[in-house]
Amino acid sequence: MKVRDVMSRDVQVARPTDSLREVAARMRAGDFGFMPVADGDRLLGTVTDRDIVVRGLAEGSGPDATIDGCMSRDVKCAHEADDLKTVLDAMGGSQIRRLPVLDESERLVGVVSLGDLSTRVKERYAGEALEEISR
Repeated sequence: MKVRDVMSRDVQVARPTDSLREVAARMRAGDFGFMPVADGDRLLGTVTDRDIVVRGLAEGSGPDATIDGCMSRDVKCAHEADDLKTVLDAMGGSQIRRLPVLDESERLVGVVSLGDLSTRVKERYAGEALEEISR
């Protein structure tokens, strides 16, 4: 089975010029804490609710500052044709719970989470990845 078979395609995306307040409000409304940051369909980075607080607000940025000041730019990604076990191993090894998913043209097409993968791979593999991520 491939990542394309389990990933979420309906993904909220932040733009680098969105404010911390706007992104935080969208996260609250959608009850999630992670968003890819993109320009069109080109991935620029990711931002989490923790990034907004620790890299943004705690460092003195106001709520109207743009998200590009606190987003992570060096982002690990999956590709939609990747095998689920391979992606799960990569997530465990890097202690990552969510990955943006790119197509063969490097365009953002979705997000895959540990939860998406754990329902489709052997329980043993999901448990091992979660243990690594939790360290």
